[in-house]
Amino acid sequence: MTDHASTLDRTLPDSLVSEVTSMGSRAVSADFSILVEELKSRFESSLDAILLYGSCLHSYEIGDGVVDFYIVVDDYSNAYQEHYLRYFNAWLPPNVFYLEVFRQEKTFRAKYAVISMTDFEKGNQYWFHSYLWARFAQPVRLLYVRNKNIRQRVYNSLAHAVVAFLKPTITALGPCVITPEEIWVKGLTLTYTAELRPERESRARQLVELNLDDYMHLTEHALPMLVGMLEKLPQEYQGQGRYRCLTDEAECRSSLRRWRLRRWQGRVLSVLRLIKATFTFRDCIDYAAWKIERHTGVRIEVTPKLRRHPVLWGYKVFWKLLRRGILR
Repeated sequence: MTDHASTLDRTLPDSLVSEVTSMGSRAVSADFSILVEELKSRFESSLDAILLYGSCLHSYEIGDGVVDFYIVVDDYSNAYQEHYLRYFNAWLPPNVFYLEVFRQEKTFRAKYAVISMTDFEKGNQYWFHSYLWARFAQPVRLLYVRNKNIRQRVYNSLAHAVVAFLKPTITALGPCVITPEEIWVKGLTLTYTAELRPERESRARQLVELNLDDYMHLTEHALPMLVGMLEKLPQEYQGQGRYRCLTDEAECRSSLRRWRLRRWQGRVLSVLRLIKATFTFRDCIDYAAWKIERHTGVRIEVTPKLRRHPVLWGYKVFWKLLRRGILR
């Protein structure tokens, strides 16, 4: 196991790993511990790590929100008693579930995705599609970890996600002078179009502005992995910190073709994941309707037919949203 981890991580800059470690270790609201304890009891000995990400990351209290977790397990066969859940998770990770915990006269809600450590490491470093590395290049918090070895593997994987995010983003920019803010806004926008995401384009800029210092530090610490692609300008040209993209026009066109391929791949994967969620995610239709309305203001009527046949009637709703440009 140690040899496997060292092979994956031998080229990572120590400063980048240290930066993601510092970010992942920051304190969070005590409210999250209620959900964490419930998740620990559900997965018991199969549990390697629990990661917090998403819009609730900076919340002082959970309130009425739905918290986003990633559950990293040692093996799918250990994580589930049901054979079909093992097959679903291995075939198209992750599996997504819904959790409610009632404590202190309050209801705490969470959505959690389950993935094996092997898929977590591969997805953050090697997957062509941005589904995993786009999420984990962004700030997260490590709320539980089995031991020191797993902790190191998780943080190394997060560092790889940063590099996996920056490389295709930078090549898509072409030759230019740019700030870290503009790099990350462009990258997040590209990854949104590679999935069926309801977020408006302004959402990417809001997220980057919220964590701008983190993104500036991540970009700088990732530079040794971006040789020949990105260089930091001398102090007199920097202003608030500027970089020169070294990719040429031909590389840019090639990169944009790959992003178009990710977009079509992402549509297929998103539909498959939505179908899979009807078997794993209780109230998935209500959750999807709520999220679309929250991010776009468009209300989806959840009809009895849609509840009874979510795949059949959900396809019609999905197609209408695509045609209206609500999903891209």
